[in-house]
Amino acid sequence: MEKQSGYTWKLGMFVTIGLLLFIMAVYFIGKQQNLFGSTFHITSQFKTVSGLEVGNNVRFSGINVGTVEQIQLKNDSTVRVVLVMKEEVRKFIKTDATASIGSDGLMGDKVLTISPGAKSKKEIEENGQIASVDGIEMYDIMKSVKKSVDNIGVISDEIAIFSHSMNNGNGALARLVKDDKMANSVSNTLSNLETGTKGFSENMEAAKSNFLFRGYFKKKEKEKKEKQEERKEKQEEAKKEKQEKQEAKQQKQDEQKQEEQKQEEAKKSETKN
Repeated sequence: MEKQSGYTWKLGMFVTIGLLLFIMAVYFIGKQQNLFGSTFHITSQFKTVSGLEVGNNVRFSGINVGTVEQIQLKNDSTVRVVLVMKEEVRKFIKTDATASIGSDGLMGDKVLTISPGAKSKKEIEENGQIASVDGIEMYDIMKSVKKSVDNIGVISDEIAIFSHSMNNGNGALARLVKDDKMANSVSNTLSNLETGTKGFSENMEAAKSNFLFRGYFKKKEKEKKEKQEERKEKQEEAKKEKQEKQEAKQQKQDEQKQEEQKQEEAKKSETKN
């Protein structure tokens, strides 16, 4: 009898623990699927769901507010996703909200994220549809990275070719870098050119003082002054015209304001009568 009583006690404990585990599993699954609270449904359409699965979380402002209930393939370019959401977040989701698919971490499960709208103030209705935004695929990122790496490789090859040509070539640039005599020759040429330019400026100043060219240079200076004065007059006229336009606009606004005040006073007098 004692042995049978021990078996009965163990069996009862096993059944009790199993029942508790079952109830806890049902509770957590039901909570995850929003089975124990008031819910509503919304839909969105995507070109590709990027591995999104039924049961994945739906987030709004970083908070889990629902789950993916259905994923339906409508045609070869459209996938319809049905979401079940908590009723208390309906007031925050407007008709111009958008849905996008991302990852929970770098390699985590897919998550559908709802971003709030900016203009609409109308709440989403039951089975209402929101717009979707295509996410960045890992394939596109890797393609872009590959293109950048290829470009870096091409640039490295060109730099290597240029460096080799500079070290071993006989061109003017290579000789200029390597040959001290040619570098000194170029330096002397630039120095002579600078000296010649300075001398030319001095000759021009001397020519201005010469009575043979004095009239010519005075004429040029007079034309230059006339052009400057003409430009200054045009600027002043444009400034004056702009100021007149602003004054006319302000006067028109004042007249409109006075007219509106008269209309308001007339309405008030009519209301009193």
